[in-house]
Amino acid sequence: MADCVFCGIVAGTVPAFRVADSPDGIVFLDTRPVFKGHLLVVPHAHVETLTDLPTAAVGGYFALVQRLARAVEAGLGAGGSFVAINNRVSQSVPHLHTHVVPRTKGDGLRGFFWPRTKYADGAEAQSYADRVAAALAD
Repeated sequence: MADCVFCGIVAGTVPAFRVADSPDGIVFLDTRPVFKGHLLVVPHAHVETLTDLPTAAVGGYFALVQRLARAVEAGLGAGGSFVAINNRVSQSVPHLHTHVVPRTKGDGLRGFFWPRTKYADGAEAQSYADRVAAALAD
């Protein structure tokens, strides 16, 4: 879809701090992370919501999300992770995307009122992407 920013990331025409690219999806850092290392997992094909994802693609997609949840914990030393999908309501980009957010005890995340942080610069963002990508490879 021409005006979809996530389709642009998939196509490589929109820059992103990529963590992984597999047949099941593309993974990159959220530009407005809840916590540093917050990832977005998106399918290659433009589908708006989880219910639009072809059934045959669901298993591979969620296996990728599962691997990323593990990699965020291992690569960033997180105590756990928060995994979420919005379908239409609160969906900032109308392209299916799954949030994988690193969590630590006492991090301040309460309900769905999420604080937002910023990376100091591109180098810091890239270091987070590289750490998760390295853990994903293990």
